[in-house]
Amino acid sequence: MPKLTIDGVEIEVDPGVTILQAAEYAGAEIPRFCYHDRLSIAGNCRMCLVEVEKSPKPVASCAMPVGEGMVVHTKSEKAVKARNGVMEFLLINHPLDCPICDQGGECDLQDQALAFGNDKGRFVEQKRAVKDKYMGPIVSTVMTRCIHCTRCVRFIDEIGGVAEIGATGRGEDTEITTFLEQSLTSELSGNVVDLCPVGALTNKPYAFTARSWELRKTESVDVMDAVGTNIRVDSRGGEVMRVLPRLNEWINEEWLADKSRNACDGLKYQRLDQPYIRRDGKLQPAEWSEAFDAIAEKLNGVAGQKIGALVGDTVDCESTLALKDLMTALGSANLDCRQDGAAIDPSVRASYLFNTTIAGIEEADSILLIGTNPRKEAPILNARIRKRFLAGGVNIGVVGEAADLTYVYDHISDSADALSKIVDGSHPFAQVLKDSERPMLVIGMGALTRADGAAVLGAGYAIAEFTGMVSGDWNGFNVLHTAAARVGALDVGFVPGEGGKDTQGILEGASSGDIQVVYLLGADELDTAKLNDAFVIYQGHHGDAGAHVADVILPGAAYTEKNGTYVNTEGRAQLGQRAIFPPGDAREDWTIIRALSERLGKTLPYDSLEQVREKLRETSPGFGHIDDVAATEWEQFGESGSIEASAFTYQVSNYYQTDPISRASRTMAQCTQDFVMGKTEKATGTHG
Repeated sequence: MPKLTIDGVEIEVDPGVTILQAAEYAGAEIPRFCYHDRLSIAGNCRMCLVEVEKSPKPVASCAMPVGEGMVVHTKSEKAVKARNGVMEFLLINHPLDCPICDQGGECDLQDQALAFGNDKGRFVEQKRAVKDKYMGPIVSTVMTRCIHCTRCVRFIDEIGGVAEIGATGRGEDTEITTFLEQSLTSELSGNVVDLCPVGALTNKPYAFTARSWELRKTESVDVMDAVGTNIRVDSRGGEVMRVLPRLNEWINEEWLADKSRNACDGLKYQRLDQPYIRRDGKLQPAEWSEAFDAIAEKLNGVAGQKIGALVGDTVDCESTLALKDLMTALGSANLDCRQDGAAIDPSVRASYLFNTTIAGIEEADSILLIGTNPRKEAPILNARIRKRFLAGGVNIGVVGEAADLTYVYDHISDSADALSKIVDGSHPFAQVLKDSERPMLVIGMGALTRADGAAVLGAGYAIAEFTGMVSGDWNGFNVLHTAAARVGALDVGFVPGEGGKDTQGILEGASSGDIQVVYLLGADELDTAKLNDAFVIYQGHHGDAGAHVADVILPGAAYTEKNGTYVNTEGRAQLGQRAIFPPGDAREDWTIIRALSERLGKTLPYDSLEQVREKLRETSPGFGHIDDVAATEWEQFGESGSIEASAFTYQVSNYYQTDPISRASRTMAQCTQDFVMGKTEKATGTHG
C-alpha cells in the first residue's frame, strides 16, 4: 500500500486510489465539477488541479493514481493559481442569469466561483450562446450554461444504460445534446438534474416555482414502487414542491426514479378533502359524524362473514394494522392485501421477500429473472443489476417477454413451462446456476398473479434448493413486489383468516350477495364493477377507481401527509415523515379507523401513533428493526403442480401511471403521452 503526503499529512491508501480520493482521506478539500464517485473518470473540467512535487505542471487529481512517496500540495500558490485560471475560463461564456436560474442557492459553480474565482473577468470578446435542447417532459435545458463536464453523458450511459446523450462539435463548438433531439427514455433520467453542477439541466416541472431556501425539507420514504427509495420532500406551505433522493447505500445509493421524483404534482389534483355519502345515486358532501353514522347504520346486524376489507398498494403499516384489528373485532376474516391476486405464501416470510437484499445483488454471479421486468417495476433495483453486469463475471437469464433491460442477458423463453426444465436440470442455465457460488433468482408479480402462480412459486423454491441458492449467509431466492404496502401488510397478517375470502373471493362474494359490505383502504387496482351491489366504504386520498363506486368516502392522507411505517421488498421497515398536512377535512388513516371503531362500539386499544407502533412490533419482529433487514427462516413453501405453457405477462405496462397519485399527475400524463403512446412532440423555447 503506497504512502504519500498531502498538505503535510502522511497517509497510506490502497493501490489505484486517485490523488483526489486520497485527499479526502487526509481531510483536504479539492474542488471538482466533472468527477463523481459513481461515474467513470473523465478528467475534463480541470478544476481539481493540484501541485505534485517533481511534476513540471499542475496535475488533475481526479485522474492521477497515487504513487509511493508522492508529495501533494492542494493549497500552494501554484495550485491556487491554476484553479483560479480554470475558473476564469469556465466563466468566460457562462451567462449572468443566477437571479433566474433554478440552480441558484444550490449551485456548485456559484459555490466554487466564490471560493476559487476572481471578482472580475478579463474576457471582453463576444460570449458564446448555445441553442437549448429538448430532452422530454422531465429535464429542462439552458445549454449556454453548460461547462461540458459530461456527468449527464456518463450517467445516462453507465447507470441508465441508454446511450442517449453525447457531445457534438469540437472546441468552442462543443455541445451536449440528445441524439436527434429526442426525449430521454431512461426511467432514471431525472438524476441528470441532480448531477449537473451548473444549472444547464434543471427540473422542468419545478421550473420557476420556488427557491431552495424557501423550502421545508423532510426526510421520508418513497411509495411509488416497492424499493423503498429514501427521499427528501421539499415543501412550501401546504404544497409539495419537489422530491429529491437521499443517500442510502443499501437501497438507492443516491439515485431516484423519475416517477418517484416527478409524480408529486399529482398530490394537488383530484384530492378527497371531505367525507361523502351517496344519496339518491350521487355522492354528496357530508360531515365526519354523518359518514360514521351511515357506516354504523349499514353494519348494524350484518354478520362478520358478510364484511370484507381490501388494502391498497401505498398504505402505511399502522393503518393496515388498525383496519385488521377493526375487521377482527367485527368478526370478519375476509381480508386481503393482494389486489392483483398474487399467489404469495404469507406463512413463510422468506417466500415473499427479496432475501438477497438490493445491495446484495452486487455479490451475485448468476441471476435468473422470472416473470419480471425490473426496468419498469423497480428502476432503482434494475440499475443495481446493471451495475453488477458492468462489473463482469455474471450470467443473467430471463424467463419472460424479451425487453430492453439495459444489460445483456440470455433469453431462456417467453413461456413459463421453461421453469420445469430448469427444475429438472435439463436446461443449460440450470447448470449455470448450480456452478455459481452466489446464484440468485427474482420472481416478479407477472409470474405470481397467474392462475398457476402457486406452482410457479413452488418451482422457484425447487430451483433454489436444486441449485444451492440458500447456504450460510446467502439466500438467493427473491420476490420483487410492485406495491410499496405489500410486504408490510403481509407482515401484519392482512390476509384471509380461517374460512376467510381472498381478493377474488371478496369481489365474487360482492357480486353474488355473500359479501354485503366492502371496506377499501386505498384499494383502487380492482375490478370495481363487481362491487356495484355491495355497500362500499372507500378510505383514500384521491378520487380514483375505488372512490367512484363508494357509498361512503372517508378522506385520508397521502404518504407525504402522515407519519407512517413502510416495509420494502427486502423486508426493511422504514419510517416516512409528514411533510405537509392533509387538505381540508382529510385525516391520517389510522386515526380515521380508530375514530370509526369507537362509533361502532369496537374501540381499538390505542390512542397514539406510538401505541400503534408498539402493537406493530408485537405483531412482527421486522418492525422492531427500523432501517435494517430482520433475519428470516428458510422453510418450504409453494405448491408442486403443472405450469401452463403460456407466456408471462408483466404487471407494469405503463411505468408512469401505476397508482392514484401518478394517475393524477400532469407530468406523468405527459410522460405517458411521450413514451407510452408514442406521441412525442418536439418542444421549442428556452425553458419549454
